[in-house]
Order: sequence, then C-alpha cells, then structure tokens
Amino acid sequence: MMILQVRKTKSFIAIAAIFALAAAFLYTPLAKASASINYGEEVGAVSKLYEGKTYQYGGTSPSGFDAGGFTQYIYKKAATKLFIPRTSADQYKIGKAVSLKNLKQGDLVFYATGPVKGKVSFAAIYLGGGKFIGATSKGVKTVNMSDKYWKDRYIGAKHILK
Repeated sequence: MMILQVRKTKSFIAIAAIFALAAAFLYTPLAKASASINYGEEVGAVSKLYEGKTYQYGGTSPSGFDAGGFTQYIYKKAATKLFIPRTSADQYKIGKAVSLKNLKQGDLVFYATGPVKGKVSFAAIYLGGGKFIGATSKGVKTVNMSDKYWKDRYIGAKHILK
C-alpha cells in the first residue's frame, strides 16, 4: 500500500511539473530574436578580404582594381548590395558629407591624387581608427590617413550607408 502511494506521489509530481512548465511556456512572452547588420563593419570586413589584390587602371574585379572600381565592387559585394557610381569623382557626388571627426566605418574618403589639384581622383573605404583601405598604385592596402601624402591630398568624406 505504501509503495502504491509513493508511486502515485511521484506520478503526481511529474505530471504537475509538466503542467507547470507548459503553463510557463504558454504565458511567458518570448523575446524576438533580432540581428541587425552593421553595414559599415560589414563593408570593412569584406574589403579586407581583397587586401593585396593588384592595381589595374580601369579595373573593377579581384583580378585588378582601380580606386573607384574597388569601392564600387565592395559595396555591391557586401551585404549592402548597394550600387554606387563607377568612378571616384562620380562617387563623390553622392551621399552626405561627413567631417573627419564624425567618420564611421564604411564611409567613403576622397583624395586628389591626380594632376589636377583639388579634383577627386581617389576613393577608399574608411575602416576606423584613422585608416582606410583602397586600391592604391601599389595594390589594395590599408593606409593611415595621417600619412603626409594622404593628409595633404584629402578632399572630404561621404556617408552613403543607411
């Protein structure tokens, strides 16, 4: 008789626990999972995959990039799937101007590296920490914006990501 009573008690406890868990599950609001992409970080990460690729005038693919071809390719390839103009000069015409102190990862930075002083001829992707990545004449590489060559030729920056 005592054994039967112990079995009934264990069964009752097990059933009660199941009902308690079910009730808790039914009446507890579930947090909705949300993952948001930081497009600036993602653009930076994708651009780093192409570091070391060669420079090629007019190049728009990993077999060889020029400055505008590189930035256009990365924005299209990254999660942004954003199509931007082909040349650095045309890229400078889009987006919202941003000051040096307000640069964010993924912003475009622009330079006058050609024969016409003050005319945009180079675009690159800001990585943060005062660095950008771009298709320089020595290939795709990360550069300190404070290097004298780049500092002297800086034109401005644009925020084009939403």
